[in-house]
Amino acid sequence: MVCYQQKTIMRIAIVQTDPKFGQPASNVRDALALMESERADIYVLPELCTSGYNFIDEKEVHAFSEPTLGQTHQRFVEFAQKRSCYVVYGFAEKSDGIYNSASLVGADGLIGVYRKVHLYSREKLFFAPGNLGFPVFELPFGKIGMMVCFDWMFPESARTLMLNGAQLIAHPSNLVMPYCPDAMITRCLENQVFAATANRIGREDRGGYDLSYIGKSEIVSPRGEILTRSGENEIGVRVVEIDLRTAANKKINDFNNLADDRRPAQYFTP
Repeated sequence: MVCYQQKTIMRIAIVQTDPKFGQPASNVRDALALMESERADIYVLPELCTSGYNFIDEKEVHAFSEPTLGQTHQRFVEFAQKRSCYVVYGFAEKSDGIYNSASLVGADGLIGVYRKVHLYSREKLFFAPGNLGFPVFELPFGKIGMMVCFDWMFPESARTLMLNGAQLIAHPSNLVMPYCPDAMITRCLENQVFAATANRIGREDRGGYDLSYIGKSEIVSPRGEILTRSGENEIGVRVVEIDLRTAANKKINDFNNLADDRRPAQYFTP
């Protein structure tokens, strides 16, 4: 077992890649090469970063999905062991169904899995909707939750993670719409959390469906500050040093506390 020293200041990395469809071995190899170039305590990679995104049919989804503890898991655990760090990565998870999932791993192996709750567009043809809720996991430097790409469109995703104690939201993505990078500023402000959105770049024109990915991976603070943002066509790693304790304080002023001032009974009508 690898023991981690308790930390308050941590280094978080967003890894922006250009995965090629149906080439998981080289996609993982290229991602690891990028990660080797920068030291961080936790690395966040894009959605479906192993397989590519633009599936044509269910046969392809089955071909490029893998168990939670599959080969990709092992590669990233080996990296985590070598660097004494953590990794969040998106993959097509083969379980009781096929899920668009994200795994959080460390040197001791799997820490937790999140299955995408809000499926976007043709994902509904290939993936089962997530059924694990929005879990939060405690690491030596703070509490982390995950959501995947289109979950950003639903304020309930980030709000649920905040209410479950998350100080950092790891957000693997394959963004094709331009709104998310700016919308995450609001998600962080309204929940007083950090968010690390790891997007991809490139284009997948397959089976009559042509998708281009917008890049702009970013790390945003609880105050809505863009601490770093990648370019639209940039491949690389961006690292920021943060203190997750600042996300534990939900006090806005002497009279308002973001968590305590909520009035759930007023939000829904019968």
